[in-house]
Amino acid sequence: MPRTTRLTSLLLIVCVTSGLACVNKDDDPELQYEMTIQPPQPILAGYTADPHAVVYDGKYYIYPTSDKNEWKTTDFSVWSSTDLVNWKDEGMILDVTHDLKWATLRGWAPAAIRRDGRYYFYFAAELKIGVAVSDSPVGRFVDPLGKPLITPDSRHPGQAIDPFVFIDDDGQAYLYYGQGNLYAYKLNADMISLDGPPVRMTPPHFNEGVFMFKRNGFYYFMWSQNDARDTNYQVAYGVSRSPLGPITVPEDNVILQKRGQVVGTGHHSVIQVPGTDRWYIFYHRHAIPDGSGYLRETCIADMGFEPDGRISKVDPLAELLEPPKMPVSPAVGPPGDLVSSVGSSAAPWLTGDPH
Repeated sequence: MPRTTRLTSLLLIVCVTSGLACVNKDDDPELQYEMTIQPPQPILAGYTADPHAVVYDGKYYIYPTSDKNEWKTTDFSVWSSTDLVNWKDEGMILDVTHDLKWATLRGWAPAAIRRDGRYYFYFAAELKIGVAVSDSPVGRFVDPLGKPLITPDSRHPGQAIDPFVFIDDDGQAYLYYGQGNLYAYKLNADMISLDGPPVRMTPPHFNEGVFMFKRNGFYYFMWSQNDARDTNYQVAYGVSRSPLGPITVPEDNVILQKRGQVVGTGHHSVIQVPGTDRWYIFYHRHAIPDGSGYLRETCIADMGFEPDGRISKVDPLAELLEPPKMPVSPAVGPPGDLVSSVGSSAAPWLTGDPH
């Protein structure tokens, strides 16, 4: 028997006995069909990534990374919308090169929140994490410290990037960050100083881009897996009864991944329309066409939940459902406009009572 025939026969035996799908992707009709589906258009003009979305006083805002070659970004901007469809570029809010004493470039992955009428903007620059403050969500923002809030520390392995900030119902604020490992600090009430050492709470397969929201008493932690330049960049999640973990990871916990022409789907944020149980996920993908991990674009998709509280799969090829109109009197949630869900679903797959 010729060698090639023996190898082919062996491969067929392996496929049949193991149950593996041994069809060439180029010959898979479903995958071929998905490649013909026209993906939704990005919602922001130009190349942007790492979108952090918030809701303030009936208006939506996105704070993204402005993509530059080799991630050498020097500025941050903000976009606003009243309907999630039409977005206005509100301009630059922080110039890393000129507004900081401790960094000049590589400004990445911001997060924003409001407390007591002031707006706090957390960001990475040159592998350190800083904070800036403003009286307006559209800036400009000013560095009140003149130095990083968090610097790399050999006691805490991983890069000091990708901050996320959250204020719980009891008023305690938390700052999460990390690449390779996930850490959490308590913040003091001034929002610009740390309260004690960090807690390490790294879930399995965590890479970067942490985000967290609270729904029905449970803390949903989300993150990106794989490298941002990888087409398999994707979003996964776990749930905790505490803002400091531990995080329980359900089976099949990847909720957003590549499909058809859409690849590199990750580094996201989530918003809830105030007073409703309507949720949206904002994420970046490699630009279409000819994009890469350095040329990305910001997208939005509907996000929902299963009856048991699991996050439903997100389809990056699906067009956005008609966004609901903002209630006349938006629900008032904890500081920073992070509103808990009005739903009543539980999570029986997560042992114990909600915190």
